[in-house]
Amino acid sequence: MANNSDLPSYITRFQWDIAKYPIKQSLRNIADIISKQVGQIDADLKTKSTAYNNLKGNLQNLEKKQTGSLLTRNLADLVKKEHFILDSEYLTTLLVIVPKVSSTDWQASYEKLTDMVVPRSSQLITQDAEYGLYTVSLFKKVVEEFKLHAREKKFIVRDFTYNEEELAAGKNEITKLVTDKKKQFGPLVRWLKVNFSECFCAWIHVKALRVFVESVLRYGLPVNFQAILLHPYKKQSKKLRELLNQLYGHLDSSALQGSANIDSVDIPGLGFGQSEYYPWCFFFFFVSRIVKYIKFTYINIVKSQMVIDGNQLACELRISY
Repeated sequence: MANNSDLPSYITRFQWDIAKYPIKQSLRNIADIISKQVGQIDADLKTKSTAYNNLKGNLQNLEKKQTGSLLTRNLADLVKKEHFILDSEYLTTLLVIVPKVSSTDWQASYEKLTDMVVPRSSQLITQDAEYGLYTVSLFKKVVEEFKLHAREKKFIVRDFTYNEEELAAGKNEITKLVTDKKKQFGPLVRWLKVNFSECFCAWIHVKALRVFVESVLRYGLPVNFQAILLHPYKKQSKKLRELLNQLYGHLDSSALQGSANIDSVDIPGLGFGQSEYYPWCFFFFFVSRIVKYIKFTYINIVKSQMVIDGNQLACELRISY
């Protein structure tokens, strides 16, 4: 939406917004007003989008840790208090990731990886497609030695300390991020809709401003030209251009020589370059899939019905200032 209208309606019914861009101001001042307006929107967008994307990224990182391989995922939601020896001065419990193909080897060897391993202390907590998550209890003073020997056999000891307060805080953080994301999303979307409208309207005013300036430079003063918005029908661009050349080629005959060598295409943007020059001021703009091909054209005293060989070639709308 642009100024409470859909984009095609806003473009085809365009009128200069005197309240925002007073016509008594100089062209430079009007351009500065538009530039400052859009610049402020751009700065605000960067701030808001950065804040939202950071929040979204933090949430995605936490959510990724809740899924995936046992090698990388958060283990907090997989373990329970009874899996651990807690509040012991000498003993501790480790969590070990064991490849499924090595599960038999683990059961046969974990007690022998170092001294002071509690016999029959290992239990399988869970497993995925590739790995199993096991516990093992041992004396604290041999933990580093156990890790070393476990690594040699490709058993991976995960750094994990069971702390109910920290686990609860982690779950609360996810809940908080989800809530904050929902709170920011709605206002951000509304802000984007409002400021898309502002930017789109400013963009169309820039197009109108540019074609006005180009026309003054082309035709001089006093102003004696009319703004026309043309929407060529499919595959009619070439015929429309030929008709315009017939009607207004006398304004600048050198332009016809340059345009004669240009292949006409209906795809916006193709063939449009520095060499595309016509006896009239010509600009086009492309608006997503909603308005396929719109051209702003200033032509000296336009009165044509845009009809050739009995066929209407384009929608013709005069632009009001």
